[in-house]
Amino acid sequence: KSNGGDPKSSVLARFGASQTIGGVTIATVTAIHSNGVHGDLVGGDLGQHLKEAGLSAYVGEATGYVLKFSNGLVAYLSGDTGITGDQEKVVRGHYKAKLAVINIGDTFTTGPTEAAYVINDLVQPASVIVSHANEPATEGGKVKPGTRTESFIKATKVPVHVPLSGKTMAFDGDGVCVAGC
Repeated sequence: KSNGGDPKSSVLARFGASQTIGGVTIATVTAIHSNGVHGDLVGGDLGQHLKEAGLSAYVGEATGYVLKFSNGLVAYLSGDTGITGDQEKVVRGHYKAKLAVINIGDTFTTGPTEAAYVINDLVQPASVIVSHANEPATEGGKVKPGTRTESFIKATKVPVHVPLSGKTMAFDGDGVCVAGC
């Protein structure tokens, strides 16, 4: 509630288990990055003390998610992360993800090269949606040359789907894009 949400519409997510909501099973998986908030966002005396000390407030563990849809599709949402062993052992080995949505923004997440390694060698999905590139990656519906997105596409062995404004993609249970590709 303090973050502006409706507590009746919220579910606490912890590692190691899953929740089914509206026919979609959601599991929380490891993501690794720093996770703090600046004192200005905390506000009050605590926020001021954090700011004066040059500190940020801890806001919880970084997370990724695995979603299982009613058509059988298992999708991995990487969250902001670097390379982790869980991407192979948990995401591929246990959940058997067929679609991945992976961040390629570099600096704060995997970059294009690291993300391609995660996809090609660790998760091994049937398809991937690129996200969090931290740059204008498309123009007129086409990937711009010299972008992180182009680098990722070139380095990845599975079909890469680029989200475009106003375009909806649909995937079958095997992770194959069947509409909006």
